[in-house]
Amino acid sequence: MQKAEEFALKLERVKTFLSDHKLDGVVLGRGDNFAWLGCGADNLVDTTAETGVGSLVVLAGRVTLVTNNIEADRLLAEELHELGLRKTEVYPWHEPAERTRVLQKLAAGARMAADDATPGLAPLPAEFNRLRYALTEAEVDRYRSVGADCRDAIEAAACSIEKGMTEADAAAALAAECLRRSVLPGVLLVAADERLTNWRHPIPKTTPVKRCAMLVLCGRRQGLVAAVTRLVHFGQFSEDMVRRHVAVCTVDARMIWATTPGARAADVLRVGRQTYSEFNFPDEWRLHHQGGAIGYRSREYVATPESAEVVQNNQAFAWNPSIRGTKSEDTILATAGGPVLLTPPGEDWPTVHVEMAGKVMHRADILVK
Repeated sequence: MQKAEEFALKLERVKTFLSDHKLDGVVLGRGDNFAWLGCGADNLVDTTAETGVGSLVVLAGRVTLVTNNIEADRLLAEELHELGLRKTEVYPWHEPAERTRVLQKLAAGARMAADDATPGLAPLPAEFNRLRYALTEAEVDRYRSVGADCRDAIEAAACSIEKGMTEADAAAALAAECLRRSVLPGVLLVAADERLTNWRHPIPKTTPVKRCAMLVLCGRRQGLVAAVTRLVHFGQFSEDMVRRHVAVCTVDARMIWATTPGARAADVLRVGRQTYSEFNFPDEWRLHHQGGAIGYRSREYVATPESAEVVQNNQAFAWNPSIRGTKSEDTILATAGGPVLLTPPGEDWPTVHVEMAGKVMHRADILVK
């Protein structure tokens, strides 16, 4: 699928959305929506920002790029060149208020909504997010690529960890492995020893690695985010840790198997909760969210027992069950033919084999060094 074809398909989704919500047009300036409609285009210069340096305005069947004079030529030449955009509105960088004026001029007399709090325009209904969920063939191809690179990056970094390195050292190694693969690490967590036992969201510190470490990554390229976790241990770990890791891998595998088009996210979570109880860890799911849909955000939504969301065909998910001291996480694609792992353990990474009803799934084991 060429990007022009993908772009046309997405525009049809937007037009249907506009009709359903009695709108004439939308302003898409948020990084996730810009990347989605732009077929992998990136408008984020400040990667900590939610809104980027350019906006795509869909109105009357046309798409207009609105940006400042610093970014216009670059965005057209490097990010949007395959989409055939013909219309741009450019304002001086030193007159930021002009952006609002330009958008309000485009929206004059029209019922418009914006995802970036543009003054005078209605907020974009949250239902717009669902347009991103079912991935196109081209998006799946891009996701396979970024997923493989995120997997390779985190496993290379994990293999490089040595005793005495700090969590910050390990984080630096992971960031470097990502960046040399053109992957931007949006979430990068590292925990060593007691911090791995104590915290579910361990921001890297200067704690030295003595016995074990966990690395967690949400890496983004062309808007798509892949999530993956790997653990390493120096010397053989205890039987209790074996029991915990087998349990968490089984929770993960069963949730992955349950992630089928048409299933409710709440029911997938219920499968995980039942498996926790089966392995005598009934309350661990309460101590950390269990993941959910992923895609153009590190989580498009987090599944809860009350989630009404339904799994769509070709929708990406990242479940991340954890039991004190261990965790299992990869990014998958839900398809009619069964789940597809987008960040499967590499050929040289040890695995736990989980069986259910004649099916076998390989989950990432703890690497022993």
